[in-house]
Amino acid sequence: MATHQLRRRHTAFAGALAVLALTLGFTASPATAAPPPPVDYVALGDSYTAGTGAGGLYADAICWQSEGGYVDVVADTGRVNLLANGACHGALLFTLDEVPIPSVSAQISGLGNELAAAELVSITAGANDIGSGDALVACLTQTLIICQGAVNNAMSLLPGLELTLAEFYRDIAEAAPNATIAVMGYPLLFDPINGVPIVSVEHQIEVNRAVAALNTTIAAAVKASEVNAVFVDVTKRFRGHAVNSAEPWIVLVPAPVPPFNRLPDANFHPNPAGHQAYAAALLSTIKPAQLAKR
Repeated sequence: MATHQLRRRHTAFAGALAVLALTLGFTASPATAAPPPPVDYVALGDSYTAGTGAGGLYADAICWQSEGGYVDVVADTGRVNLLANGACHGALLFTLDEVPIPSVSAQISGLGNELAAAELVSITAGANDIGSGDALVACLTQTLIICQGAVNNAMSLLPGLELTLAEFYRDIAEAAPNATIAVMGYPLLFDPINGVPIVSVEHQIEVNRAVAALNTTIAAAVKASEVNAVFVDVTKRFRGHAVNSAEPWIVLVPAPVPPFNRLPDANFHPNPAGHQAYAAALLSTIKPAQLAKR
């Protein structure tokens, strides 16, 4: 048989196999796709982003951070490349002379290069600026009327906070033009229905009312900012894990601890399990792998 005839038969046979393979749904296995590179990540904000509750109980630095916070948990997944965590326990939005703790504004200014390279930014901020700590103390130690007054006073500051937060999100977007901004909310601190009655049910409801209003304000600020920001609600993940639940994800040491003989700074912050929940909320909402494909 002539060589050219053999070639024609071989080509026809190969073509028939290809048609058969497609008909039966068989295709050649492509090479395994390489995983997307980790996205560059910067964290900003207050004690929740600084990791308070994951490590030690007491603040021991002007900018106190604790290892094992949600930022570290996210970084340990390998899905992000943590460029910097500028968050500080007790940080306010603006710098005040009487408060040496670096503010969120100072964090943004000090991390200019990192933010310029960032593809993901996360932030918790706002609770300190409305005096949430003072309201919490009032509701833990005072009468219901005083507790309600403190909560109402904090909530009266929320309209102004919404405008301020929206401007801050715009500032972050300007400093990090290639980043998605994950704006983290705060968990409800008490379970008034099923939890241990640390304080009266009415006091617990007042605290949760303030936190819920704060979260609503933060979500509204995200929308009003009109930048690439996403509000990450954590309240559902913490359901059943309040500070007075059987399995709390929030720190509460009810008595002073030596050698400081005062209540811990980590009280009412996520414990290690709570920071794991924060990390899960961030990763499930933002999905860094999708950011890497943009």
